[in-house]
Amino acid sequence: MREIGGYIELDTYSGHILHNDGIKLNCGRNALSYLIKAKGIKKILMPKFMCDSCDKVLSDNGVEVEYYSVGMDFKPIISHREDWLYVVNFYGQLSNEYLSSLGDRVIIDNAQAYFQNHIPGIDTLYTCRKFFGVADGAILYTDKTIDIAEQDESFERMHFLLGRYERSASEFYSEYVVNNHFFKNEPIKKMSKLTENLLHGIDYDFVKKRRTENFAYLDGQLKGINKLSLTIPEGAFMYPLYIGNGAEIRKELQAKKIFIPTLWPAVFNICSENEPEYDMANNILPLPVDQRYTIEDMRYICSNLSDAIFNEVMISSLLFLA
Repeated sequence: MREIGGYIELDTYSGHILHNDGIKLNCGRNALSYLIKAKGIKKILMPKFMCDSCDKVLSDNGVEVEYYSVGMDFKPIISHREDWLYVVNFYGQLSNEYLSSLGDRVIIDNAQAYFQNHIPGIDTLYTCRKFFGVADGAILYTDKTIDIAEQDESFERMHFLLGRYERSASEFYSEYVVNNHFFKNEPIKKMSKLTENLLHGIDYDFVKKRRTENFAYLDGQLKGINKLSLTIPEGAFMYPLYIGNGAEIRKELQAKKIFIPTLWPAVFNICSENEPEYDMANNILPLPVDQRYTIEDMRYICSNLSDAIFNEVMISSLLFLA
C-alpha cells in the first residue's frame, strides 16, 4: 500500500549523472565480477601495483592471474599476451589514444579517472566513492549483460559521511574503514537508490574544474622534485608526488592532520623491496586535490610539505654526521 503524507524524506534530485548510460552497480570489485561472469573470463593479466580488493573476486570466480609491472609512466610493461588484460588508469595518466591501442580483450579501470570518457567497445569501470561522498556505487560499460535482481541499500552506512560533514574525519574514520570492508563479501547488486539520487545532485562541471585547477597548481609547485612526469587530467583524482623519502614525509604530514593514504599496501606482500612497485607504493604521496579544497588549501599543503622535507633533510644530515 502506498504511503502519502508523514515526514519529508531526503529530497529527490534531478540533475544530470555523469556516465548515466552505464550499468550502475554497488562497487568496483563487483563491476569486475560482473565482467568475469558476463564475458566468461578464465585468465587475466593484472598489475602488481594494485589493491587487494580484486584478489578475492578473481579467486572466488576461479580466474587464473598473471601479474605484470608498470613503468614510471604507469603504462603496462608486457612483451606479449594472449589473455585478458586489466589496465588501471593510475591518476588518469593514460590517454584514451593510448588505451585504444592496446587491442581487444582489455578491461580499463577508470576508478582514478572518473571524468575521462569511456571508449566505445572497451569494457570500462568507474567507482563513485573515490570522487564523491557516497557509501556505494560503481558504473560499468560493457556490451554483455547479466541479470542482477538485488539492489543495495546504503542508508545505514551513511553515518560516517554525515558525521564527517559536520565534524572531523578522525572521529568517523573507523566507520569509513568498516564500510570499505563491507563490500568484501557482498554479491553483485544494483547501485543503491540513495547513492543514485545523490549522484543526481552533483555539480560535475564544478567538481571537474576544481580538481583540475588544484592538480595543476600542485604540479606547478612540485614537478621540480617529483620523480614522475605528469600530464594534467581533467577532474583529477589525486596528485602523485614521488619522492625518495615519501614514507617519512607521510608520517610528518599526518602529525599535522594532512592525511596522505598508502593506496596499495598489498604491494608490500607480493613484491620484494628491490622491485620498483614496492618503492612506488611506499614513497608516492597521493596529495588531495578534490572539490572540498581551494588553491589556498593547496598552498597550505605545499608549505607543510616543504617544512616536512626540510626536517627530513636535517635529520638525515645529523645521522650522517653521527
